[in-house]
Amino acid sequence: MEGANQSTVAEFVLLGLSDHPKLEKTFFVLILLMYLVILLGNGVLILVSILDSHLHTPMYFFLGDLSFLDICYTTSSIPLVLDGFLTPRKTISFSGCAVQMFLSFAMGATECVLLGMMAFDRYVAICNPLRYPVVMNKSAYVPMAVSSWVAGGANSLVQISLAVQLPFCGDNVINHFTCEILAVLKLACADISINVISMGVANVIFLGVPVLFIFVSYIFILSTILRIPSAEGRKKAFSTCSAHLTVVLVFYGTILFMYGKPKSKDPLGADKQDVSDKLISLFYGVLTPMLNPIIYSLRNKDVKAAVRNLVGQKCLIQ
Repeated sequence: MEGANQSTVAEFVLLGLSDHPKLEKTFFVLILLMYLVILLGNGVLILVSILDSHLHTPMYFFLGDLSFLDICYTTSSIPLVLDGFLTPRKTISFSGCAVQMFLSFAMGATECVLLGMMAFDRYVAICNPLRYPVVMNKSAYVPMAVSSWVAGGANSLVQISLAVQLPFCGDNVINHFTCEILAVLKLACADISINVISMGVANVIFLGVPVLFIFVSYIFILSTILRIPSAEGRKKAFSTCSAHLTVVLVFYGTILFMYGKPKSKDPLGADKQDVSDKLISLFYGVLTPMLNPIIYSLRNKDVKAAVRNLVGQKCLIQ
């Protein structure tokens, strides 16, 4: 019996909404629709940023990069979630779990850095418009985007390497829809203090530093906009960064809501809160990627014009 208890875990069971089968079909349809909107909306943004020569600027290059990132981020987890809603026993291999954790963690960290890069782009465009073509040339903004992917991937590699080295010799049931790293670490039968410290440092670097950088950038941006004498000039300047600012508020606002809300102390409501926490985490993973193209389409005249031109060209071809 003791030898059986010490056996290495070969696969994990994803609990998901197994205790609430009636909800699974409803959320399957809802999440599938949201995923399709993500693929369509972000796919259109990538397409217009490539095909429309008016959008061949650093801002739209970063926007296309963000759209591609959102597609990768959701694709690393949503198909697994959808499959889990339809499968009675939801299992994933140890290696599959590690790959899924790596991809999700890498994409999340990359988006944090990329949003900071986009804030710098808006800072230079508004605060130093004459130097903008020099500072944000192709030899600058392409390495900036690449470095955000490299940084996110390197961070994820460190965190997942530490996680997979832990022994998993007990319970193999992950109380989540996917291999969420904190839920996986709870199953380790060893001290995880190094993992916790490492993730804490990573959170400071990939969450705290970009937030601080974005905050300082927008202080300078708003200060510059308020010094513009005409109301029309202020409106035009703010319109160039309002979409990015909205995306930042949605992205970090949902993170604060998800991790900052108080925990219930009522043991009778523990199950309901557990389901609520998992659903909030699930919708956080699809809400921001779904809203990003909508926000940029509604608040950006260039994107709206490019989309209309693209649709018009397709109609003419048909």
